Amino acid sequence: MESLLTLLTDIRACTACAEQLPLGPRPVVVADTAAKILIIGQAPGTRVHQTGIPWNDPSGDRLRQWLAIDREQFYADSRLAIMPMGFCYPGKGASGDLPPRKECAPLWHGRLLAHMPNVELVLLIGQYAQGYYLRDAFKTLTERVQQHPLHDLYFPLPHPSPRNQLWLKRNPWFDTDVLPRLQTRVRTLLELK
Repeated sequence: MESLLTLLTDIRACTACAEQLPLGPRPVVVADTAAKILIIGQAPGTRVHQTGIPWNDPSGDRLRQWLAIDREQFYADSRLAIMPMGFCYPGKGASGDLPPRKECAPLWHGRLLAHMPNVELVLLIGQYAQGYYLRDAFKTLTERVQQHPLHDLYFPLPHPSPRNQLWLKRNPWFDTDVLPRLQTRVRTLLELK
């Protein structure tokens, strides 16, 4: 099996869909063999594309708040891995960013997961990650987030984007029921007090 370092080098040099990327390829991924928590989001936004730092935007601020982890630990802890559905910024659509490119997950996810055997919690952020990994097409994002079992490897979440403010307002149970469960699991896995 290829080394994780070699795989990450190959991912960062990927040009599989370069012609469809308005800002060109700049794959953003964080992986370590020590990872216990894997965050699978959608795709980098423009700020993340510019900096190369995942979740380096208001969505990331909210995500860290949901996890009850500060920015320093989020980026320094090797037990946290980040693997989006699309590794590069996909471009702008009519009502926000375009969906993640479909090439990335089949090309890279399995190979990356093989190098992270200690992952005990996978946060599936947004409908694209949930659709790919949960394959329960008949459920809505709300149903997945509300009904998913606590002990499961996969933990579905809405996207923490400021654009989802209305969803969060309509679903107050997310703050009162889901976030405490999430924070407890994160605390336990990262051995935080």
